[in-house]
Order: sequence, then structure tokens, then C-alpha cells
Amino acid sequence: MMTGPEFQHLSVMPAEVLACLQPQPGETFVDGTLGGGGHSRLLLESTAPDGRLIGLDRDQDALKAASGILDPYGDRVILRHANFSEVDQVLEELGIEGIDGMLLDLGVSSFQLDAGHRGFSFQVDAPLDMRMDRSGGQTAAEILQTYSAEELARVFFEYGEERYSRRIARRIVERRVETPLTTTSQLAELVKYSVPKGRVPARIHPATRVFQALRIEVNGELEHVAQGLEKAINCLRPGGRLAVISFHSLEDRLVKRFFRSESQSCICPPRLPQCICNHQPRVKVLTRKGLRATEEEVANNPRSRSAVLRAVRRCPN
Repeated sequence: MMTGPEFQHLSVMPAEVLACLQPQPGETFVDGTLGGGGHSRLLLESTAPDGRLIGLDRDQDALKAASGILDPYGDRVILRHANFSEVDQVLEELGIEGIDGMLLDLGVSSFQLDAGHRGFSFQVDAPLDMRMDRSGGQTAAEILQTYSAEELARVFFEYGEERYSRRIARRIVERRVETPLTTTSQLAELVKYSVPKGRVPARIHPATRVFQALRIEVNGELEHVAQGLEKAINCLRPGGRLAVISFHSLEDRLVKRFFRSESQSCICPPRLPQCICNHQPRVKVLTRKGLRATEEEVANNPRSRSAVLRAVRRCPN
């Protein structure tokens, strides 16, 4: 089991997050991806003395560590083992009708990557697990053993944008007939020798995209993002703010399109001569373009290099 200090990490774009969420004393916020609790602490300090923070995380290790880190804030903090896509259920159970803001820091956390035994990275040989919530669901090894070549190729191509997805999938299916793939090093080596030499950018390992795709499939990440965005907007009070940090193009594209759709007064197909949808904008976009980390932050925290922050505010209606 990890201890608290191992969960401490640098929060991405802290100043920009606060500028978007504009927390005020007495307000109620949800941190839908609690992680190391860094963003939560900023929100608690900004909403003092009586603001509340509901912290959600599907990773039980993160929750246990964060409970110690946030303990000084006492009953201003409520932590729950839940996915952010279940925020409506959590708030209903707590008797909270609306919130003033919510933050989502998407993707795998740095401490999950650093925890070699969790199987998220090929830097350490470990069982192919990759589950953010280890209380249930299929592991990466089980998916590699049971999915067809076509299904694996789809996962690698759609979620990892891997150009050699079919070749890699075929090799996996051929290999598992004799020996199941159960460790990170086994998968990394198979991918490395499945990709034609000289066809992969030197700056990344050949297995990077496959590991990303497999992790997304194991955890149903994009499905939860789509559900979570909708539910977050529904839970915001008029004037409430939602900020989302994405780390790869698939997530960011989904967030960008959702925010754009929800901020428009008409979503009819362009070919229609007049509006028939009667769509009412639910949010106002606060970030015309996605915000990026400063050069100084990237130098201090390389993880922030790929981060994109987008935010909206719930309309009064």
C-alpha cells in the first residue's frame, strides 16, 4: 500500500484553475478526480472559512492518502469512493441540491504511473492490471486474453491512434495461444518487435500508444468523461463553474465539442433553412481557446506539458 508522501505531486496549472473556478468563501465544490489532493487544498483555502469540498476518486489508494492530507480541514471535507460520472448520485445521497463548481483532472495520475505494481507503465515489470478502481472490472491482461484480433485492433487504433494496430493485435492473438500476456514487459516487448523498425518516432517507446489505449479501454475513460460532463453541468447552480484538464487529444476533443454544443443557441444541421431545435444554451464558455501551462511550469512539472484546461459557467436560466 502506498503511503501519503508518495501521493504528493505538483498540481497542474493551479493559478489558472483558480482563475476559472473563482472559488468564494462559503461555496461548495466537487473535486471529481481527487488524486493527491493538491487542487482540493487550493479550493478549500479559497472557500474558507465555511466552504465545502466533496472529493471523489475511483482509486481507493488515492482516497486513503488524501484523507490524511485533507484531515486538517475537518468536516469541510467529504470524501467518497466514486467515479466523477456518479457525481449526481453522491450529491443526492449527501442531500446537496447544487454545487458552485467542479474540477476534473482527467487521465491517469502521476502517482498511478509511478506505482509500478499497478501496471500502468512499461518502465517497471509488473502484472498487467491498469484498473484505476481495483474493486472490480477486467484487468488489461484479461482483455488481451479475451478480445478478438478485430476488437484489439479497434482499441489500439481508436484510443491510441496506433497505425500498426492490426499487426500488433494479430501478434497478441498468436502469442496468447501458447503463452498469455500477463506482464508489462511482455506486452512492451511484443509491441516493440511488431512495429517495423524505423517507423516509430525516436522520442517515444513503440508501446506508448498501445499502453494508453489499453488503459482507456480497461477504465472506460471516454465513456465516463462523456457522462461526467453532462452530469456536472446538471449539478451546477446558476453561475456555477466547471473546469476540465485534459492530457491527450481524445479527451480534449470530447470536452471541447461538449462545451461548444452546450453553449450554442442552435444545434440544428447547417442545411436547415431555419432553427427547429429550440435548443437553449446551458453554459457560457470561459476559455475561448484551451489554456496551456506556462514555460516556467513545464520546466518545474513536465507532466503539465500536454495539459489543456477548458472551463464554462452555467447560465442563469
